[in-house]
Amino acid sequence: MIVDEQGNKYYKLGLHIHTTISDGRKAPEDVAAEYKADGYDAIALTDHWKFGSSQELAGLKILSGCEYNMGAETISGVMHILGIGMKHDPQIPNTSTRQQVIDKIKEAGGIAVLAHPDWSLNTVRDAAELSGFAATEIYNAVSEAHQSLRAYSDYFVDVCANAGIYFNLFATDDAHYFDGSDNRKGWIMVKADELSDEALIEAIKKGDYYASQGPDLQVRFDGKVIVECSPCSIIGVLSNLAWTPDRVLRGEDLTHFEYTIKKNEKWVRVEVVNADGKRAWSNVVAL
Repeated sequence: MIVDEQGNKYYKLGLHIHTTISDGRKAPEDVAAEYKADGYDAIALTDHWKFGSSQELAGLKILSGCEYNMGAETISGVMHILGIGMKHDPQIPNTSTRQQVIDKIKEAGGIAVLAHPDWSLNTVRDAAELSGFAATEIYNAVSEAHQSLRAYSDYFVDVCANAGIYFNLFATDDAHYFDGSDNRKGWIMVKADELSDEALIEAIKKGDYYASQGPDLQVRFDGKVIVECSPCSIIGVLSNLAWTPDRVLRGEDLTHFEYTIKKNEKWVRVEVVNADGKRAWSNVVAL
């Protein structure tokens, strides 16, 4: 946990992790010990079609979770959906449709997250045909590990926003290998009053968090976009406009940026990059 200058608490959460319960290469207790040692406040174990209940392992808080993967290849259609924070096992049949999976997750009190849309080659049409997602992954570490190379889903996020589909954004590991390629690479920092299932899930539903590979990030709106971050080399405001002046700041040890919203901008999001190439992302904000 970190506490900002205003006294707000931020908890570090890893919300897409696999174990030996499905196809991960580490046992749940060992996974929990690893993430606790790296400063995580909570994680979710999201084994494929295996509901993991809320609990504590190796002194680390575990949120309930599961990953429901549908489709075998991208021509006929692949979509993976995370269920996080469910109060009970939604008992979703593997014959369910995408929308049925989302609905069952929500009925169980959880949030539904569209996993690695670029890796899956999901489309705006896919997103438009569904309702009820709380977020999507803008970064998924395993999607560039070993034989994969589509970790970032910024294009998907932005073209969806242009179509009026505004996603909140996760950075996740989707850890399977635990060999340094896909573990402890991406997380979200959640602003909540306490480290409880209810407080964390409610904050995520409200979008009170940012996604990161390392940098700290705070964004507020006061007639303009005001960005505060840990030292970075790039601070950028992305929007529906293909080009507009003064929206990207480059330099060394940048920690503050202000951007005046242009009249034709319909949405914005903030992305920062530090000197090591690590990124952080705000959620997409409709204007």
